[in-house]
Amino acid sequence: MRFRTTSAALAAALIAVSALSACNRDSANGTDGAGGGGKVGIDLPRSDTDFWNSYQQYMEKGVKTEKLGHLPFTNSQNDIGKLAANVQTFQDQGAKAVIMAPQDTGAVAETLNNLAEKDIPAISVDTRPDQGDVYMVVRADNRAYGEQACKYLGEQLKGKGKVVEFQGDLASINGRDRSEAFKACMDKNYPDIKVFELATEWKGEVASAKLQTTMAAHPDIDGIYMQAGGAFLEPTLALLEQKKRLVPRGEKGHITIISNDGIPQELDAIRKGTIDATVSQPADLYANIALYWAKKALAGEKAKEGPTDHDSTVIKIPNGYEDQLPAPLVTKENVDDPKLWANQLDKK
Repeated sequence: MRFRTTSAALAAALIAVSALSACNRDSANGTDGAGGGGKVGIDLPRSDTDFWNSYQQYMEKGVKTEKLGHLPFTNSQNDIGKLAANVQTFQDQGAKAVIMAPQDTGAVAETLNNLAEKDIPAISVDTRPDQGDVYMVVRADNRAYGEQACKYLGEQLKGKGKVVEFQGDLASINGRDRSEAFKACMDKNYPDIKVFELATEWKGEVASAKLQTTMAAHPDIDGIYMQAGGAFLEPTLALLEQKKRLVPRGEKGHITIISNDGIPQELDAIRKGTIDATVSQPADLYANIALYWAKKALAGEKAKEGPTDHDSTVIKIPNGYEDQLPAPLVTKENVDDPKLWANQLDKK
């Protein structure tokens, strides 16, 4: 994927959201939304990864900055039952739009259908529900994540070696997209690389345990693809250090590691040479663009295909629309780019 920074996109999105909310300058929790359109319910998906904790910070900042009328945040803690209950609470409290990030994309259809029956637009962040109507999905191209990881490892390993892949939850569209794209790319372009696919359900302890077992049988692992650095980075580096395999980049015995998320800890690890690259999933844009579309939904605007004013493209999907945001590859060459969201956190 072509490197595209997020600062211009974020600025454009914030200007657009501000314009939509110009008539709403009362307290965030005490007024209706834009143009009297009502309040939005916002469910956070989990609080056990650095990426989602960063997303929460951006979301909290966004609703305050834009003075968006909203109900108290909820957190479904990666539990589809809790998500359904939280959304029902939003409905009972009069929400006119809902922002969520369902981690189980196959089980959220009933919740989305209930919202659709009541004409309450749903914005899904990071994940594309398999079924159920959505006003807008806000996510990056997750197949590109897997393809970028494949090509990076393939080039760094010169087409030969053994690679461990920490797959996300295959019940999630993101886990499936990244895994399928990684496999397709490896099979086509790097047939001499042996890939060990380790299903993890986004759980760091599961990834660590399976990596330990795999390395016991195959101590000559050359590369690792972590589909979520926020979940896998810390336990992976701890295990490699314990096994005396945490060798700095450029030295003999180094394991080439590429991740997904773009959290500050990953960028620090790239600087130290303990990992090599990550695909920066835009936590800032996820929050701000979700609010952007919530404002449009509250204002009664219809979604449509085409380029946006925040450096992305909206596509039509079977159950709604999807705003595909840029997600740049980060390596030692651009890790200090001030436009990367993880390099801006100290400025917030």
